[in-house]
Amino acid sequence: MVQRLLEPGQIEALDHTAIPRLLLPEARSLFAARAARLRQLANNDIKGIPVGEAMQGYLQLMAAVVDAQGAVAAALPPETFSLPPAADIKLSIDHNMPPLPVNGVRPPEWRTVFAALLDHLAASVKDQPQIDAVLAELRVLDVAQLEGCADAVLAELTEGVHPLHAPFVAAALQVMWTRRAGQLDSPRVQPLVTNTLCPVCGSHPVASVIRIGGQSQGYRYLQCSCCASEWHMVRVKCSCCEHTGKIAYQSLETNDDKLPVEDATDAKANKANDPSKVARAETCEDCKTYRKIFNQEHDFNVEPLADDLASLTLDVLVSEAGYARASGNPLLWFNAA
Repeated sequence: MVQRLLEPGQIEALDHTAIPRLLLPEARSLFAARAARLRQLANNDIKGIPVGEAMQGYLQLMAAVVDAQGAVAAALPPETFSLPPAADIKLSIDHNMPPLPVNGVRPPEWRTVFAALLDHLAASVKDQPQIDAVLAELRVLDVAQLEGCADAVLAELTEGVHPLHAPFVAAALQVMWTRRAGQLDSPRVQPLVTNTLCPVCGSHPVASVIRIGGQSQGYRYLQCSCCASEWHMVRVKCSCCEHTGKIAYQSLETNDDKLPVEDATDAKANKANDPSKVARAETCEDCKTYRKIFNQEHDFNVEPLADDLASLTLDVLVSEAGYARASGNPLLWFNAA
């Protein structure tokens, strides 16, 4: 069966009730799939995302962190992840605001999640003294220090946050918001004024992904860096400034060091299982930013956060070409301590 490709304007004119606008996360399957993908990437099993030796150990560590996230999400009592009062959720939705905003006062239960995460990790990294030392540092942070680190992580502020502490704090916040987001009624959640932020919590996306299967077939979704919700955005549209006129895709070639640029109108030429199209950077000449886009049509098991973390070579090449990354990955921080 031949599928007809629609132009951006035609897609926007469609009945959007037929397109799943928002895909809410299921914590159990999400963290399990993410950990498995991280280990595949660390083992260099993904042809479209080559991983250098220096990065492999870090991906294995993050796989252990994600395993701990899944264990904590399943083990803690449901009341740990209680939603705000229904009236507050309704008020936010009625005003096109995120019902579970990351800004403002956080539920104090997130610190319970953080402590449980450290406990689970301690058992899995006890033979790694360097990591054990970081966990020990995290355990002695007082409430003010921990909340300050969380503020910086959620605001993506690299100054004033320890780069070795931030991924673990981010991991706890992800568990908290992912479990809560999964309890919402997705049809009720409304898009924000800007479609570049998560309609559930207001965070930036970590990357975008082209999904396959069911009503989501062929559509592009942005995945939230905090709650892992995915919301629809038409393809060939900048996920930072929302312009459409000057979009291009840059990708790694498995057998070449060049960084080829593919015109956005060449979508019809895509062929399935092309490793060079598993991970690409969508660049915008209007705002000079980029965000990665992963294609399930070319690798069924793509996982946006894991694949983004592993494809640092693509970041380097696109940055050298003059583009700034639109937003960061919560599991990797580069600032000085």
